[in-house]
Amino acid sequence: MGTALVYHEDMTATRLLWDDPACEIEGPERLTSALERLQQHGLEQRCLRLAAREASEAELGLVHSPEYVALLRGTQALGTRELQELSRQYDAVYFHPSTFHSARLAAGAALQLVDAVLTGTVRNGLALVRPPGHHSQRAAANGFCVFNNVAIAAKHAQQKHGLHRILIVDWDIHHGQGIQYIFEDDPSVLYFSWHRYEHGRFWPCLRESDVDAVGQGRGRGFTVNLPWNQVGMGNADYVAAFLHVLLPLAFEFDPELVLVSAGFDSAIGDPEGQMQATPECFAHLTQLLQVLAGGRVCAVLEGGYHLESLSQSVCMVVRALLGDPAPPLSGPMVLHYSALESIQRVRAAQAHHWVSLQQQGLASTLHPSTSCPEERALPLLPGGPEFKAAEAQASAALSSLLHQLCLQPTPPVRTAVALNEMDAALGLPPDVLHQVGSAPQEEAQAWARLHDVLVQDEAFTALGKVLYLLDGILDGQVSSGIAATPAPAVATTLDVAIRYSLSHRARRLLCVAVGQLDLSPDLANDGRSLWLNIGGKEVAALSTSHVSMPLPETTGGFLSCILALVLPIAYSFQPDLVLVAVGPAHGLQDPQAALLAALLRGPAGGRVLALVDQESTTQLAGVLAQVLHGEAPPSLGPFSVASPEDMQALVRLRGQLESQWQMLQRLLECSDLAA
Repeated sequence: MGTALVYHEDMTATRLLWDDPACEIEGPERLTSALERLQQHGLEQRCLRLAAREASEAELGLVHSPEYVALLRGTQALGTRELQELSRQYDAVYFHPSTFHSARLAAGAALQLVDAVLTGTVRNGLALVRPPGHHSQRAAANGFCVFNNVAIAAKHAQQKHGLHRILIVDWDIHHGQGIQYIFEDDPSVLYFSWHRYEHGRFWPCLRESDVDAVGQGRGRGFTVNLPWNQVGMGNADYVAAFLHVLLPLAFEFDPELVLVSAGFDSAIGDPEGQMQATPECFAHLTQLLQVLAGGRVCAVLEGGYHLESLSQSVCMVVRALLGDPAPPLSGPMVLHYSALESIQRVRAAQAHHWVSLQQQGLASTLHPSTSCPEERALPLLPGGPEFKAAEAQASAALSSLLHQLCLQPTPPVRTAVALNEMDAALGLPPDVLHQVGSAPQEEAQAWARLHDVLVQDEAFTALGKVLYLLDGILDGQVSSGIAATPAPAVATTLDVAIRYSLSHRARRLLCVAVGQLDLSPDLANDGRSLWLNIGGKEVAALSTSHVSMPLPETTGGFLSCILALVLPIAYSFQPDLVLVAVGPAHGLQDPQAALLAALLRGPAGGRVLALVDQESTTQLAGVLAQVLHGEAPPSLGPFSVASPEDMQALVRLRGQLESQWQMLQRLLECSDLAA
């Protein structure tokens, strides 16, 4: 199974035939520039290329009225003046003689992608389409959108494939009100949208784009709106929105399919969004979504009007879909106050409807946001002189940023395993390296003796393999790996691995240990290492670099621990390398261990080394190797509520750590905003 790329060159035929500053930014170059960049990076060649087909009128009728479809069919015979007159009846729309054909191809591409994923032909994919779709409504074009591609694909997945739970993630910078209207009373579709809102002053300027629009009837709670009331939101804000809003609800919802309305006007450089999230952020967002629905993720292009930013972001999404590690996020992971306000308000608005939020102590009553302590930025008129000046300024800034970014190339080996007799039974993909090399035993002995670490003779061979694998990761030849060591030596092997890594090019090292593992006292306050022990005997921040808590008892408690504590700290710390140690008496179920390893690929750009004791099951070793290779983790099973004890432990730890880690600190400082 691989990644599909669905495209058809006929979708470049539509173009604006008259002067209209509001519409001129939506041109065919949006597709051609993205496809060219995919080809330049060798990404298109790695995908299964599918030529888009036209959606049938019956398929369009899953969402749109027969009268509207007939109206669009008639545009094929209209002249320029008639097309212009018809276009004026809608908001920010232009028609072309090829619009009906192109829009049917766009919808058909989304359908093809869903069919390919749900039949197992591919694991995931991207439909590179125009015109976009998420603003389109049952009987109206809107905001460049003609047919609602993602909504049609969702209805198709329900009717043809019998799906009961579909997650739609809309990260376009504009609210996809068309999708919201179509599914607002449907509890089988969870729709999440973040969007520039400006307290209702940014297009489409709808009251129902605010946090308290949560759906209607049986669909209440299944519409989740996260309005951005300021421009300038960056990587930290976007990641925090996923960790603190989307993912808790998504895990509780347990989708069978994830559809992404992938608009890249939310990326840096785009004059529509005026946001600061860099292209690699979208690789991280995609990677976070791939832990859901068995990795069945279908991304469909929406907006994006800065060609360089758009094409780079598209490449990052495709890299993530292919399983490549996401490059480390650039810049400090500090959240904006306005973003924190929005996150708190949407969590409070949804607390009535989701068990995963009800234990957070959130107030349930909200009023529409009417003020903000930060200065508002007024939206710019597309095509106007101020818009063009902002576009030029953003383009120069983006070019400078991309020039400065030193994104490491993907290592030649994505995953290496050193598991001795386990290797043959893992059934891993053929491109996983079964490591045979080892550091000389004398070197392993020297490292152990240098740091007064006691390693039994039988563990020296395993330690040599670990050091050899670490060399490959730190030299950029291997992205991630998994190694086995005798159970009594897991802690000492980990100790040596930490010291070795810090002596060989690792500036910051995150160690996440599960089970009863002791840390050497002189490492605890090293400053360059951070130790998180899940399964410790106490709930405490033992030092600035050592956090300990018992293993949560339930699925809900485990997810809260990972999403609300481990990942915010990990992304704030921005490590060069992550060590995951699954030690004796770890208590983790295999899907939990796999999810932990998969999510920790993000903060360090994929550089993860997992250590397991040799008494672990072959199944555990295999599933860890698979997720480090980019495959989706297995399902955690039915959602179960976190115990009061687990939640108390989590709240206590976050309180102790808030002054140290920005992605925890300011979230708690703004907790009163929910009241």
